[in-house]
Amino acid sequence: MTTTWSPDALGEGFEARRLDLADDDEGEVTATLVRLAPDPTLRPARVVLYVHGWSDYFFQTPLAHFWRAQGAAFYALDLRKSGRSLRPHQTPGYVDDLRTYDEEIGAALAVVRAELGPVARVMLMGHSTGGLVLSLWTARHPGAVSGLVLNSPWLELQGSSLARHLSAPAISRLARFNPKAALPNIDPGYYARTIDVATGGDWTVDDRWRPTPSFPVRAGWLSAIMVGHAAVARGLGIDVPVLVTMSDRTLISARWSEEMRSADVVLDVEAIARRAVQLGDVVTVVRVPGGMHDLTLSARPARERFYAELTRWLAAYGWS
Repeated sequence: MTTTWSPDALGEGFEARRLDLADDDEGEVTATLVRLAPDPTLRPARVVLYVHGWSDYFFQTPLAHFWRAQGAAFYALDLRKSGRSLRPHQTPGYVDDLRTYDEEIGAALAVVRAELGPVARVMLMGHSTGGLVLSLWTARHPGAVSGLVLNSPWLELQGSSLARHLSAPAISRLARFNPKAALPNIDPGYYARTIDVATGGDWTVDDRWRPTPSFPVRAGWLSAIMVGHAAVARGLGIDVPVLVTMSDRTLISARWSEEMRSADVVLDVEAIARRAVQLGDVVTVVRVPGGMHDLTLSARPARERFYAELTRWLAAYGWS
């Protein structure tokens, strides 16, 4: 069951709608669908559904306006136990199987289809963990969407598959006996420092929904991520064009550096690039010089490069 649209925290032009999901062991579960309010005189034939990353929520308003300029309706999904959907009784961000998200993705697409009609072309867009979730979903639902855009998707653990093979058995064992055990938090807050306007970034974020350091990583959740990474490594066979974008370099360090404002300080971009070609038969890989982990939040030159490359890709596949 869904509720009706109401004004969203992002302010003018944005609306939110609760998606009621099946209860789990923590009780009531909801997700939240956000949209850039439509022009009532138009009914776009194209639509984008965006999914955020770990310990995050949708707040990238220029991204929504970019897609509207391309002639597409824009929706974003705050997943269960994340962002607008997080409730006080819940373990933030926790699931023990990434397929659990099929419920809210399906509910969101049902709303989209009801509003825009069954023939509207759907493009999915995911950032970081959201990119992994949507890659796996798209592979399991052939023919459901027209394309997939990934912004620094988390397709492999930092380093290589060797790190995953070595750590997976221990994480899996802990997940079986104590799935919600919190693992050591290794987030030093540097990525948040590159984003927040108070510390030299360009963006204002809600620290209730995007805290620093990030929400604790739980054993069961990390085990689910590793299962997803293993599936990507085997090859997903996605049947639609995929655009994979990322920074041109990674800079992960125990000490702060201003260079972190022009690099990915969260994921290993080399690992992303290696795994990208295993997503499907038609995959375009774009590396953005000076890009940060979320390319849409990068400094203006990198941000503009990202949007230019996305525009060119969309034109190639008849979306602009």
